[in-house]
Amino acid sequence: MKKSIALFMTIALLVVAQNTLFAQLRKVPAAVTEAFKKKYPNAQDVEWKDKMTVFVAEFKESGTEYEARFTNKGEWKSTESEIGVTDIPGEVKEGFNKSKFTEWELDEAYKIQVPGDKVEYRLHIKKSDLQKKNLLFSSEGKLLKDNITL
Repeated sequence: MKKSIALFMTIALLVVAQNTLFAQLRKVPAAVTEAFKKKYPNAQDVEWKDKMTVFVAEFKESGTEYEARFTNKGEWKSTESEIGVTDIPGEVKEGFNKSKFTEWELDEAYKIQVPGDKVEYRLHIKKSDLQKKNLLFSSEGKLLKDNITL
């Protein structure tokens, strides 16, 4: 039993180390940085993260913190920023209040800009320390997705 646990822990450690090493070795492609600079010419304090399927730029613009996601070919996928729970639009609040999660505590909210001049809202909700979800709403208040989160 102890050997099985030790083997599992060793494999888990190697997987984490490999992912960390790979993430540090892969450079942000020029197409990505060029697309970012074109879309956000006034961005400040830019930090890049490699999320394997997308590159994420964390930055500030006009005092607001953002996260922008780009494919490795420089295609913009989304940009999100945290908003106050009181800043959630009425349609989205109404959609949340009509959902089966209305008894859950609304913890955090994010505004997400996506291609096609669309805006979506991600609401982080929790029922307990173990029961947490992210709900994705359209700007019209339609629930698009609900995902379990940690």
